Amino acid sequence: MKSVKEKRLEGIIRKDISDIIQFEVKDADVGFVTITDVDVSADHSYAKVYVTFLGKQARAEAGLKALNRAKGFIRSELAQRLAIRRTPELTFVIDETEEHGRHIDELIASIHKDDTEE
Repeated sequence: MKSVKEKRLEGIIRKDISDIIQFEVKDADVGFVTITDVDVSADHSYAKVYVTFLGKQARAEAGLKALNRAKGFIRSELAQRLAIRRTPELTFVIDETEEHGRHIDELIASIHKDDTEE
């Protein structure tokens, strides 16, 4: 279980990375990206950044590649904004929880549809 301090740090990192991507990163391939969550390791060495993209799967893959190209720049900008000793290494991951939720909703809808047909 994470402490309040760790959760606050994750929230600050999420907001700062969102601002950096929106206002500082000039790569057009990034597109419309949303930072959905950040998971920082216990020693603050690594941060897994969960992202979603507006559009199709190919759009998401191009956006993820662009974020990985800009990872060093994003980390250096983040280091200037954070008041911690060590800025975590960033790993960008596509957040698939929305996709899983949509699939579950479709399954539930099909079950209910089958029940009403009988």
